[in-house]
Amino acid sequence: MFPAQALAEEMLKRGWRVTLSTDARGARYTSGFPDAVAVTEVNSATFARGGLLTKALVPLTILAGIAAAKWRFLIDRPTVVAGFGGYPSIPAIAAAWALRIPRMIHEQNGVLGRVNQVFARRVNTVACGTWPTALPSGVTGTHTGNPVRAAILDQHKAPYPDANDGPLNILIMGGSQGARILSDIVPDAITRLPDALRPRLHVSHQARPEDLARVTDAYTLATIHADVQTFFNDVPQRMSAAHLVISRAGASSVADVSIIGRPAILIPFAAATADHQTANAKGLVDAGGALLIAESALDPDALSKHIHAILTDPDRARQMAENALSTGTPDATERLAALVEQLAE
Repeated sequence: MFPAQALAEEMLKRGWRVTLSTDARGARYTSGFPDAVAVTEVNSATFARGGLLTKALVPLTILAGIAAAKWRFLIDRPTVVAGFGGYPSIPAIAAAWALRIPRMIHEQNGVLGRVNQVFARRVNTVACGTWPTALPSGVTGTHTGNPVRAAILDQHKAPYPDANDGPLNILIMGGSQGARILSDIVPDAITRLPDALRPRLHVSHQARPEDLARVTDAYTLATIHADVQTFFNDVPQRMSAAHLVISRAGASSVADVSIIGRPAILIPFAAATADHQTANAKGLVDAGGALLIAESALDPDALSKHIHAILTDPDRARQMAENALSTGTPDATERLAALVEQLAE
């Protein structure tokens, strides 16, 4: 939803009228959109949810959504339709294809999601948030980058914090709800760091609600200063202050790291479709801004050694931060908006 929101805000600035088409589930996540954006709900569905009856009705639900979107487009024809993947985007993109309305899709990840795979050959433009993106044969993508929040852009090129003296800040993120494997492994790895280093550590760790107590206890027993929460509202500030980020390799997390510029250890989600998180991390890793550790190879002792090597070598950490910064696309929203206006012409 965030790339859609970022594009909506930019198009409004450019004098466009913007409507968001989504389903009832997606509509619950629109509170951040400007009031000027009209939100219209159409039915959509996925085979990944519900019981047998619900799944059996998926085709009918999607067809009803497409019909509703086509009717709305006939009444109020859009100049351009932009889809951002996921099943809520199916009705609008399908209706735009049927009515031959100029259309584009944006893919955050390094591998197209299922819905974007279906539409990649049925749109005028494929905008790629991660570069390179694996695309179907014959499909050419345009690298735009992934839009990030204004609060992240505010921290763009923030100086790497002094690591020679004072606190050493570690930010641990596992997606919006944390990641169990990070809660299992990372506290253990941090508590294995040398006694001389541990008193300087300030850890911000995002964990699932069911893991909060045990993660907090692990840090407390090791006398490590830690703030453990299920969700951080101030990630931009914490990342800017961080000497090291340990994270999943979701597209938004990778984009945030590249815009602010921080050394990172990335652990891609092993069950991600087509291993797209490994693809997401490739640019940062190849540039020398991040280390990648596969879930299957994640071990407390080895991870502890990687953390120690980065935190005790400020010159290396600063160079990793600069390398990460070199992969960022702070003008991603403007690039997306330019594609929309090209389609309009």
